[in-house]
Amino acid sequence: MAPEQMAETAQDALPPAARPLDAIDQDILRILQADGRASIRSVAERVHVSRANAYARINRLVEDGVIRGFGARVDHERAGHSTSAYITLKIVQNTWRTVREQLRRLPGASHIALVGGDFDVLLLVHTPDNRALREVVLTRLQAIPEVLSTRTLLVFEEEDLEPDA
Repeated sequence: MAPEQMAETAQDALPPAARPLDAIDQDILRILQADGRASIRSVAERVHVSRANAYARINRLVEDGVIRGFGARVDHERAGHSTSAYITLKIVQNTWRTVREQLRRLPGASHIALVGGDFDVLLLVHTPDNRALREVVLTRLQAIPEVLSTRTLLVFEEEDLEPDA
């Protein structure tokens, strides 16, 4: 196997399986999904464990890859990206890794999924306006040699589903 193939295989290898989650871990996840800025003290009090225990559990959840990071939920329209679209792509067979890397660099790309069905990839983009969306679809996506076809689904209204607090 060539070094490039070995590196690609290692990169796509799944992380070790996460340890089983108990009810307290599930409660911690629910709290942090609702408020990623919650303090360790607050989390510990709400799940009825010591701060040290809550800290250790959160660190384990991060190390195991259950928690992938902490961030802000953004209202894209208020942030200047008032045009959103789901774009479906049909790609050349066995080019997912190559295409994925190119899609990651697209301006406004916020979600990429390899899917089964009538198309191969589902891409969510947020752009400032229709002109920028047109640039993404007609110039950037169509320039990727492995992309056979695209279909754009314009989003009229969207809402992130908030976890129960």
